[in-house]
Amino acid sequence: MIEARLLSRRFGAKAVLHQVSFSLCAAESVAVLGPSGCGKTTLLRLLAGLDRPDEGEVHIDGRLASASGYVLPPHLRGIGFVFQSAALWPHMTVAGNILFGLADLPARVARQRLAEVVEQTALSGLEQRLPGDLSGGEARRVALARALAPRPRYLLLDEPLTSLDSDLKRELLALVCAVRRESGAGMIYVTHDREEADAVADRTMLLRDGRLEETRAGSGGRPR
Repeated sequence: MIEARLLSRRFGAKAVLHQVSFSLCAAESVAVLGPSGCGKTTLLRLLAGLDRPDEGEVHIDGRLASASGYVLPPHLRGIGFVFQSAALWPHMTVAGNILFGLADLPARVARQRLAEVVEQTALSGLEQRLPGDLSGGEARRVALARALAPRPRYLLLDEPLTSLDSDLKRELLALVCAVRRESGAGMIYVTHDREEADAVADRTMLLRDGRLEETRAGSGGRPR
């Protein structure tokens, strides 16, 4: 379980998050919905350990992960992160990008895991391409595969389908739902698109001006 307890974050005089509290159970999918600038990305960065709260705490599986004076490093949190842009290493092939998070595994085991996530995310045949030779949809699939490769307990996705056309967005949204169910990972999915949130999440939290205002049920990625 991920627990956010009264999380607050300020940048100068601006309060970006104000006493945000919620929990994500194992294998649950939660969407965080809200307009640009409402604090969605900041919340994900606090959960991932990429930023430190001014107040409040993050607990992951019963362990303190973040507080105002302490941050557990991201690689020790059991979290996979998919950024708004694909954020791939431009000098690495598709395979190299996916293998990046598997450096601690024996080479044979890492290669086996690479083959698994390549098949899971429909990337077969693209393993030796560089990011500059990929389409937008292919790059997003590589980013998802890279996040899934270490078998994280939780997935955090920050508007992963931004700037894609509607057909490709539907295709990749279905892929996200499928691989999330298959992996059994809990997921927090940030978006400004209400239909996207409803499609992917068991429940949706509305964030506005740094405060949680509403929680409602979604379909959890199940066919409707």
